[in-house]
Amino acid sequence: MTDEAWRPAASLETLYARSRLLDAVRGFFRERGVLEVETPMLSAAAATDPNLEPLVTCYDGPGAPPDGRMYLHTSPEFPMKRLLAAGSGAIWQMTRVFRGGERGVRHNPEFTMLEWYRPGCDHWALMDEVAALVHHVAGPQPVRFHTYAELFAPLGIDAHGDDTARLEAAADRLVVAPPQGLDREALLDLILSHCIAPNLGRGALDFVHDFPVAQAALARIRPVDPPVAERFECYLQGMEIANGFHELSDAGEQRRRFAADQDKRRDRGQSVLPMDENLLAALQAGLPDCAGVALGLDRLFMVALGAAHIDEVLAFPLERA
Repeated sequence: MTDEAWRPAASLETLYARSRLLDAVRGFFRERGVLEVETPMLSAAAATDPNLEPLVTCYDGPGAPPDGRMYLHTSPEFPMKRLLAAGSGAIWQMTRVFRGGERGVRHNPEFTMLEWYRPGCDHWALMDEVAALVHHVAGPQPVRFHTYAELFAPLGIDAHGDDTARLEAAADRLVVAPPQGLDREALLDLILSHCIAPNLGRGALDFVHDFPVAQAALARIRPVDPPVAERFECYLQGMEIANGFHELSDAGEQRRRFAADQDKRRDRGQSVLPMDENLLAALQAGLPDCAGVALGLDRLFMVALGAAHIDEVLAFPLERA
């Protein structure tokens, strides 16, 4: 730590500009009449996704869970869906979220997420609104759409059909020193992140849709041939800035997916996280047909302000916290 570590990483000029961009986001939703909500950052349950690691804390006061363990949220998704099931209508939230093990040029373990949900919309309509939000904040630009499979085809890969052995061979051919022992979906992620994503969002806003069913997460499955997840990602300047879904509303299927996540975490030697029973109860009560998206505001602000490192748009990143 240096004597200057007390100072903000971002310049004061950038912090003023960031404030204006935050106002622009609020104005976007205010003009559309969407309800702003606040939900807890702390929960006794956690996202079971094996690709996310929550930060853990303890609380031993009144109302504490039996073991005192609580989790800082990786996304406000679950409580926001509980509001939707309670009849909130369209909602949005801008909040700090926390993810363990994520630090780098585009990552800080604490960052600002924008998340919103639109009842009566599918993921296609939400992609249009994401594009409108990005244009509102970062300026207009062309928009392109790609299926997941289309991006892999020029690399000689069938993203929906190739088995693990073929994907391992492709990774060996395309990626410098790829890790060994990855499963099929991890291999696809590796190839996407190293060989495809860096070229997306260059000169346009790129949307990727129709993901493999194994990557559905909390999205619905469309029964075409082959079946695809009604999920999308949005890329700008080689960065993924948003991840959206036509939301799954089947409580039984969601429970099965959470249990599969827990099995995968167990197999990988990760901690097995408690599934959110309140979310499952809300789905059982009835989640309206809706689409939702999470957007990383710090990354969007990097593009809007011409920053090369996430620290340039944060007052106090990890090392100065």
